[in-house]
Amino acid sequence: MGIRNYLIEGVSGTGKTSVCNELQRRGYHAIHGDRELAYQGDPETGTGTDSATHENHIWHVDKVKALVANQDEAVTFFCGGSRNFSKFIDLFDGVFVLEVDLDTLNRRLYERPKNEFGGKKTEWELIARLHQTKEDIPKNGIIIDATAPIEHVVNEIVRQSGENKR
Repeated sequence: MGIRNYLIEGVSGTGKTSVCNELQRRGYHAIHGDRELAYQGDPETGTGTDSATHENHIWHVDKVKALVANQDEAVTFFCGGSRNFSKFIDLFDGVFVLEVDLDTLNRRLYERPKNEFGGKKTEWELIARLHQTKEDIPKNGIIIDATAPIEHVVNEIVRQSGENKR
C-alpha cells in the first residue's frame, strides 16, 4: 500500500504491536500483520492447517504482494511475525528487527494477557529459545533497540526509514 514498504519483525514480546499502534497514532499507514494477514498454515506451501502452533503462524503471501503493489500511501509499515517471511521479504524496501534483552522480554511476557501468544508460561521457553537463537527472524534487518520507550523506538524506525515527515 505504500510507495515504500517496511517490515517490522522480532520475537514475541519485543513490541511489534506497540510499534504499529504508535505508527498509526502518528498518522502513518501501518498494518497489524498478526491480525490482518496471519493464519495457520504450512510455511512452505501456504496450505492452511488446523495446527495452531508458532511454526504455522504465517501471512497470506498474495495479500502481502497486493498491499505492496498498491501505491496509495507514501509509506506502509507491516508489523508482525510470520514464519514464511522468506516468501515476501524481498518486496520490502527495508526490514527492522526489534530486539530486547532477556530480562525485558521476560517482564513483558509476564505482563501479557494469558490469552495472547506468549502469555502462558508454557510458551515462554519457546520464546526464550527464539530470542537466543534468532532463528525465526530476518537475518539482515536493521536492529532496533526496543527496550527504550515506544516513542523513541518509533522515532528510530522513522528516522532510519527516511520517512521522517510527520
